[in-house]
Amino acid sequence: MPTRLTADQARRIAVAAQGFYQPRPRGPVTRAHLRRLISRIQVLQLDSVSVSVRAHYAPVFSRLGPYDRDVLDRAAWSHTARSPRLLVEYWAHEAALMAVDDWPLMRWRMREYRHGRWGQHIVKKNAKLSEDIVAAVAELGPATAGQIEEYLGAAERGRKGPWWDRSDTKWVTEALFAAGVLTTATRVGFARHYDLTERVLPPEVVARRIDDGDAVRELVLRAAGALGVGTEQDLRDYFRLSPAQAKPAIAKLVADGELEPVEVDGWRGPAYLRAGQTIPRRDRGTALLCPFDPLIFFRPRVERLFDGFKYRIEIYTPAPKRQYGYYVWPLLLDGRLVGRVDLKTDRAGDALHVVGAFVEPGEDQARVAAALSTELRSMASWLRLTDITVGRRGDLAPALRRVVG
Repeated sequence: MPTRLTADQARRIAVAAQGFYQPRPRGPVTRAHLRRLISRIQVLQLDSVSVSVRAHYAPVFSRLGPYDRDVLDRAAWSHTARSPRLLVEYWAHEAALMAVDDWPLMRWRMREYRHGRWGQHIVKKNAKLSEDIVAAVAELGPATAGQIEEYLGAAERGRKGPWWDRSDTKWVTEALFAAGVLTTATRVGFARHYDLTERVLPPEVVARRIDDGDAVRELVLRAAGALGVGTEQDLRDYFRLSPAQAKPAIAKLVADGELEPVEVDGWRGPAYLRAGQTIPRRDRGTALLCPFDPLIFFRPRVERLFDGFKYRIEIYTPAPKRQYGYYVWPLLLDGRLVGRVDLKTDRAGDALHVVGAFVEPGEDQARVAAALSTELRSMASWLRLTDITVGRRGDLAPALRRVVG
C-alpha cells in the first residue's frame, strides 16, 4: 500500500522543499547562498514586467531576505577567473535562469527548437540569415538583436514594438538562442546581448552529451526535489515536459527507488515523494511571493496545496475586470497562503505602493496585516524605498493602513 499523507503534511513538504524552512542568512547574501538556493529550486523565471521588481530577483528575496541584486547579476551575466558564471538563460520552465552545469540537460529541447519556439516558418525560410547572424555575432561579440540587424544592414519590418512585431532578424536570433547556438552573454537594461554559446559557457559544459532519457529522468528528479511531493502533472510542469516524457521517467524513478508513490488526502490520483524526503511536523515559512515564484508556478497545484487558493495573473485582463490587481503577490504566512497584495514601485514618490490588499476568508485581518506590514517594510528597504503607501482597494487595506501608519 502506498504511503498516505494528509493535506497538511503535503503542504508542509512542499513549502519546506522550496527553501522556506531554512533560516535566512544573518550576514550578506553571497554567491554560495545563491548556489545552494538554485540547487534547491532549480530555476528563476525571467519576465519583462518591472512594475515592482523583475521576477527573477524576487524568489531570492523571498527565501534569503534583502540582498544585493548585483550578486545575482554577476552570477547570471558576467564571468571572471575568480568568479565564473554560475547561471545561464534558457527555456527551462519558461524563460529562466538555471545552473550553467545543467545546460546540457536541455539539449533535447534545443533540438526540438532548432527552428525556434515560435515563428518557425520565418526561420525555415531564412537559412542564409541564420548563417549571417552567427557570423555577425562571431565578429561583433555580445550584441542585441538590433545591433546585429544594424550590422547586417537589414531593414526593419513593420513598426518597432512588442515581440509580435519582430523583424526577421529578431525571430531568427531568438531561434538560434532556442537552438542553443547563441546564449545570453549579458543584459543591459534587461536587453539581452547574444553571443556564441561556446564563448559564454565552459568548454566542458558545451561538450557534455547526456542521453535524452537520462536527461529527462534527471529533470523529473530535480522537479521532485524542488516540489517535495507532486502529481505526474506537477512534476512535468516544472520543466514543461510532455506526458510522453514524464510518465516513463517517473516509472523508472519509482522502480529505482528514487521516487515513492504516495496518496494525498483530497488529491485525485497518485502523487510522488522524493526518496528520503522528511515530513515537517509544523507549518513554517513567511514571505511575499511574486507571480512567477516556483512555489506557485502551477495554479492547479496551488489550489490543491493551499485550501482552494485561486490565483491568476491579471496583467492581460482589462483593468475594470481585474479581481485583485495588475501584479499581485500572495502572502505566505506560517506556511499558508493567507492574503494577496497588488504592488507597485513608486520611484518618484520614493515609496512601495500597495494598490490593493486582500485577506483570505476566515483569516484574522489584524494578524495578516501585521505580517504583511513586516514583509513590505523588508521589501521597501531591499528596493531602497523609504516609504510604504496603501491605497483603498481590498478588504485588507484599512487594517494594513493602520499598521503601516
